[in-house]
Amino acid sequence: MFSPYGRSTLVKTSALCIAGLLLSLLLPVYATIPAAAASLLMLGFTLWFFRHPERHTPQQARGIIAPADGKILLIRPVTHPFTGDESSLISIFMSPFNVHVNRIPADGTVSRLSYHPGKFLMAFDHKSMTDNERMDIGISTADGNLLFSQVSGFLARRIVCSLDRGQNVRSGEPFGMIKFGSRLDIILPANTTIEVREGQKTRAGETVLGFFSPKKVC
Repeated sequence: MFSPYGRSTLVKTSALCIAGLLLSLLLPVYATIPAAAASLLMLGFTLWFFRHPERHTPQQARGIIAPADGKILLIRPVTHPFTGDESSLISIFMSPFNVHVNRIPADGTVSRLSYHPGKFLMAFDHKSMTDNERMDIGISTADGNLLFSQVSGFLARRIVCSLDRGQNVRSGEPFGMIKFGSRLDIILPANTTIEVREGQKTRAGETVLGFFSPKKVC
């Protein structure tokens, strides 16, 4: 399935490819095939990059699901005003070869939505978390707050986020993408247990990052 977030790019690429194919007809015979092949390869790469495979989200109580495909670069303790003290940061690096559709990590309500302009450092540079262009998204769940950030990278110059403040969301739902590779950072509150490790690969909507701890009953 093709991601709706890539439609505008597909239209532009298709127009370029058609122009390239028409232009190739005007070239000498020895140049026609390479020019036509380059146009078709460009179109093929666009269709492949914006693929949107079906995912089956685990129905596990209090589970927190990976919002992005990729590889976990970093897990470390942090403090954030939205999630509180003793929170945990998990950074997922998305290469240009990963599926780039982002998905909601847990059921809840979008209570924070903030765009930050910035630089375009390499996504594996940890300074990119704060210095790069990004979209911060906060979800309030029945068990606590989650914050995750779509971070642009050196190649990724286009963040797509279809969410609105106050919107109710479900775990595993697609909500946007970062075009052409970057990273997604997610901060879990203190009342969570982490089930993944650095270097582990993730699949958006399927990999369980951790669990909220049950609330204590007085």
